Amino acid sequence: MIVDQRHLFSLLIMKRIILFLSVLVLCGSLNAQKPDSSAPGKTLGLCIQYALEHQTNIRQSMIDQQIVDREIKSVLADWYPQIGLNANYQDNFQLQTSIFNNAASRVGTYNSSSALFGVTQTLFDRDVLLAKQSATDVRNSARQSTVSTQIDVVSNVSKAFYDVLLSKEQIRLFDADLVLLQRSLKDAYNQYKGGLVDKTDYQRATISLNNSKAQRKTAEEQLKSRYTILKLYMTYPSESSLTLVYDSAEMVNQITAVDTNLAVDYNNRIEYQQLLTQKRLEQADLKYAKNSYLPSVSLYGEYNLNYYSDQFSKLYSTNYPNSYAGLMLTLPIFQGTKRVQQIRIAQLQLDRLDYNFTSLKDSINAEYVQALGAYKSNLANYYLQKDNLNLALEVYNVIQLQYRSGVKTYLEVVTANNDLFGAQINYTNALYQVLSNKVDVERALGALRY
Repeated sequence: MIVDQRHLFSLLIMKRIILFLSVLVLCGSLNAQKPDSSAPGKTLGLCIQYALEHQTNIRQSMIDQQIVDREIKSVLADWYPQIGLNANYQDNFQLQTSIFNNAASRVGTYNSSSALFGVTQTLFDRDVLLAKQSATDVRNSARQSTVSTQIDVVSNVSKAFYDVLLSKEQIRLFDADLVLLQRSLKDAYNQYKGGLVDKTDYQRATISLNNSKAQRKTAEEQLKSRYTILKLYMTYPSESSLTLVYDSAEMVNQITAVDTNLAVDYNNRIEYQQLLTQKRLEQADLKYAKNSYLPSVSLYGEYNLNYYSDQFSKLYSTNYPNSYAGLMLTLPIFQGTKRVQQIRIAQLQLDRLDYNFTSLKDSINAEYVQALGAYKSNLANYYLQKDNLNLALEVYNVIQLQYRSGVKTYLEVVTANNDLFGAQINYTNALYQVLSNKVDVERALGALRY
């Protein structure tokens, strides 16, 4: 029986070594299996690409861009000649009476008709001028809104992707640990039945196994919720399966792919770019308010066709046309102090916007310091957990050998096993936490790719 136990312990040690090596490379083999054609695997890049193409907020934002473009074109259309036609027919069944030299007489004809062709051409108008001068910034503002939404999607999808992988890796570790704990429980039970030990070892093994089962169940339910969140951010069909694949070595390399000495460049942040665009629009509004003292100038012309007859059948036989053209100038001379107040309001709004730059810079700096601090601390924790994992494996192997030699108790074997498993979990958590922090740092620097 002792020989069988030693053989079993050798198998346990070998499995632990295999588990340790697989953890160091993130156990990519499980996710690197060929997915079926009905549910092709998606890397992080493909998940982001899918989200950018299907995410509801992005689609709405792109439609908003088209709406803004059409609105600009609609206003700029006022620069073109405006041509119109007005036509009418009138039945004067009771003619108007005119008094001349105390004599009453009927005036006009029983049937009349006219058609008016008119054309106007705007030469100067502050509304149209504002639309022309600010068209680029208005379009840019709509585009920047889309970019901001895209950055949110990339950040959310990336972090949700890492959360799903973390849960999958935790479940895989629990599965491996359950196999070892079940074998340990069987071994302890056989020793108890054989009278070699009391039932304490058997009971402790049972407790460890039950705890591991409970933790695995928690991780399994957490995986479901994290898959749901990822699909939500991707606008992926909830009823469809989603298989994730990744390059294990590349992910390990990415955790140090952040230059922690970089300074924040505000111009890289979309929020700062949006604020600059808003300032240019506010400046255009101020200029628009000042232009209220300038007149509106336009050309106009009309050609009228007039038809009169007492008989409807002869109404359109003779035309009595008239036409004219002119230049119109419109200038409000006095409006109380309305124009002055509008200029002051526009200037105050522009002054108020300057404080937003200060607030935004402070916010970006705080966000970067916080993100970088979290990244550095969790990166240090990652390296420590990696060392702990090596140490836990070494301690576990030594305790197993000593237990086989009768030097250590079974309790110490269980403790070493728990320490090793805890080190594996902590290492995995630290790795994915650093990857998530990396996304926050890149976003704070304005370097998040989309």
